[in-house]
Amino acid sequence: MFSGDSFDVLVAGGGNAALCAAITARRSGARVLVAEGAPKFYRGGNTRHTRNLRCAHERAIGHLTGPYPEAEFWDDLLRVTGGQTDEPLARLAIRRSAELYDWLGAQGVRFQPPLGGTLSLGRTNAFFLGGGRAMLNTLYDTAERLGIEIVYDAMVDGLEVADGRFVSATVAQNGGYRTIAANAFVAAAGGFEANLEWLRQAWGPVADNFLIRGTPYNRGAVLRLLLDRGVAAVGEANQCHAVAIDARSPKFDGGIATRLDCVVFGVVVNRHGERFYDEGEEFWPKRYAIWGRLVAQQPDQIAYVVIDRKSIDKFMPSIFPPYQAASLGALAEKMGLDPSAVERTVARFNAAVRPGAFDHTVLDDCRTEGLSPPKSHWARRIDEPPFYGYPLRPGITFTYLGVKVDEAARMVLADGRLSSNMFAAGEIMAGNVLGKGYLAGIGMTIGAVFGRLAGQGAADAAR
Repeated sequence: MFSGDSFDVLVAGGGNAALCAAITARRSGARVLVAEGAPKFYRGGNTRHTRNLRCAHERAIGHLTGPYPEAEFWDDLLRVTGGQTDEPLARLAIRRSAELYDWLGAQGVRFQPPLGGTLSLGRTNAFFLGGGRAMLNTLYDTAERLGIEIVYDAMVDGLEVADGRFVSATVAQNGGYRTIAANAFVAAAGGFEANLEWLRQAWGPVADNFLIRGTPYNRGAVLRLLLDRGVAAVGEANQCHAVAIDARSPKFDGGIATRLDCVVFGVVVNRHGERFYDEGEEFWPKRYAIWGRLVAQQPDQIAYVVIDRKSIDKFMPSIFPPYQAASLGALAEKMGLDPSAVERTVARFNAAVRPGAFDHTVLDDCRTEGLSPPKSHWARRIDEPPFYGYPLRPGITFTYLGVKVDEAARMVLADGRLSSNMFAAGEIMAGNVLGKGYLAGIGMTIGAVFGRLAGQGAADAAR
């Protein structure tokens, strides 16, 4: 248990944002308690399943292969969100992202060369050596070395807030409760994606077919407490980072190993064997996150990607093996689809392909003509057996409904005032930047940037 009942800063959560906040506050002289609601083995929320973060830089540094200026980062974000972003906060996140490579390195985090395949992120994203769990373990080691107190299975169950100011929290642990007072509070406890009832309220019955890619512990308890105590909300409950993942994935915590990156190499059909969207619209890191919502809009919230021998070695596979058959009809039967419908769809697609110079690392000229929906890039005939297929379900990573913050990561109250000692970082406030859509690696960027801001603000408020 904790060494006392009062701290300078209480951090709720245990992932990237929480640790960046805790380390920053501690380095500013604050006595910090991190209350992680999950058991130690599952600590870290969705950070456990990450691989990289997106960061602006003016020149090639470390393993980053070239410049990624702030203006390009902003343009990328603007396109995926359709302009649904708080521009000052988004530009702040982008500007401060340029500090992360060196700052995380100073905390002991190491980086590695980028992964290949359809990711195409070597210039824009820094990859963690050993992945997100290794990065997370390093931050925990640094936190413990600095004297930050960390408790597990410690769910924040209640908050006392007086006139917009944090007073104390009730923490449930080991069947009991304890009241913890602090001079400042940082909420970094994630979204509500593991709260199936809340998802149903936002999405309706279709949510029953959603799979939760990350931790089963992100149930939105702290978010609900804050909204009920007068903190302003931001974002919509049915907006989220949702990708198409292997339909055979577990209900919770399948993580990165269940994601499918083969959409750009084939065609995607629904349960009726019909295509419903342009598989080659844009580079995969800028479009992979729309496919969860697209699949959610299909009958029974399921779809299937079909590729052939030419493409089977071009992407990072799911942990589950693909369905395989010598003919399209046989493949369709294995996936429970109408063989004739799939054969008709692929035949129409093949007839519309206009060959070009195939190159999945650029927006190439391989496209369809006279087909609706089109395939704008990377269109190749699906005609070389064996044929392969994967079933797809919507995989929810995190939700965008959150608390509103200012440029110092201070929570904004429903009446427009700023809290003097409550701050937020990570997924619980990501909706300020992400009104919709997603850009590969930006969740970790938002967590680290606003984690550092929240930690510094909390330490200053505590003094």
